[in-house]
Amino acid sequence: MIAIFDYGAGNLRSVQNTLEALGWEYTLVRDAVGLRAASKIILPGVGHFGQMMRALDRLDVRRILRDRMSAGVPFLGICLGLQALFETSEEAPDVTGLGVYPGSVRRFSIGARVPHMGWNELQVRRESKLIRNLAAPPFVYFAHSYYVPENDRAAATCTYEVPYTAVLECANVYGVQFHPEKSGPVGLQIVRNFLELP
Repeated sequence: MIAIFDYGAGNLRSVQNTLEALGWEYTLVRDAVGLRAASKIILPGVGHFGQMMRALDRLDVRRILRDRMSAGVPFLGICLGLQALFETSEEAPDVTGLGVYPGSVRRFSIGARVPHMGWNELQVRRESKLIRNLAAPPFVYFAHSYYVPENDRAAATCTYEVPYTAVLECANVYGVQFHPEKSGPVGLQIVRNFLELP
């Protein structure tokens, strides 16, 4: 079962439309029971880091999300869903993330125009299951004010003031800072690549 996790604020309709356009069945999941039944998990995210993490805690799914990732279940975090994988964020310094990976999500500098919105090119850093078979050069749609610094899990980066992680890929855990559901044929291919993972 493909599970799209609904914590109450994600951009669900666009993600649902993408899966429907690709011909894949899915289930909207709102609790640990649904996550335990999932063969793949998609965590869309929009809004505020603190609000998202507090919503996940109200639903009591922090531990099961980590457990399912540890068990090898393919996971895709979109935008804030990528940022949630880290320990903290400058957007809500008093709130802890899922802590799957060390590090803090940063805000673009005071002088930068935020949110960073629009189409930008991915700089592919290494071979990747998630971003294979893309048209070159691949452009995708971003809308964010915070970013994950470039790190050794980055399969692709983007540069807005500084290079940052645009695609994270580490074993069965994937994350994208952009919105594949709003990124046209390139975004559809990225979602298809995730859904077709064994």
